[in-house]
Amino acid sequence: MKVTATAIPEVLLIEPRVFGDHRGWFCETWQQPRYAEHGIGPVFVQDNQAFSGHGTLRGLHIQHPHGQGKLVQVISGAVFDVAVDVRRGSATFGHWVGAELSETNKHQLWVPAGFLHGYLVTSETALFGYKCTETYHPETQFAVRWDDPEIGIAWPAGIQPVLSEKDRDAPLLREIALEQLPQAR
Repeated sequence: MKVTATAIPEVLLIEPRVFGDHRGWFCETWQQPRYAEHGIGPVFVQDNQAFSGHGTLRGLHIQHPHGQGKLVQVISGAVFDVAVDVRRGSATFGHWVGAELSETNKHQLWVPAGFLHGYLVTSETALFGYKCTETYHPETQFAVRWDDPEIGIAWPAGIQPVLSEKDRDAPLLREIALEQLPQAR
């Protein structure tokens, strides 16, 4: 597998090796020792899947305390996936990185705890899967507005986002009390 640090070095783009022939293809999407060599993990305790239609935008979400590292991938379809650093004291606080994840490229993104996460479905539908380092704690999860102008995410043009009420009404990052955000280590 090929692992590339993004503009925010803790967020990693993973390109699994794909083996194909006349029958189809095979790729390994998780092997603890191999991923641990790149600081991914250490342990995953929950797997999730979400199915969404074109234009669905889920995010920007975070859970703190009980931060979740997420290893994300698309099983079918395509998304534009985003991670935003909101760790107090981080040199990259408020910066974002994005990557296209699709059934075709089979890329994964490692989003460490302390980052907002979200994605926009760019295909007709998408089945999105991810492994989490912490279980879901709804009482500690919150969202930041997907179109916060101070973050300035360059979402793919020409797609009108379909949002949940929670995501549509989420506050801007500057409206969240600093003590509610995780501390950089």
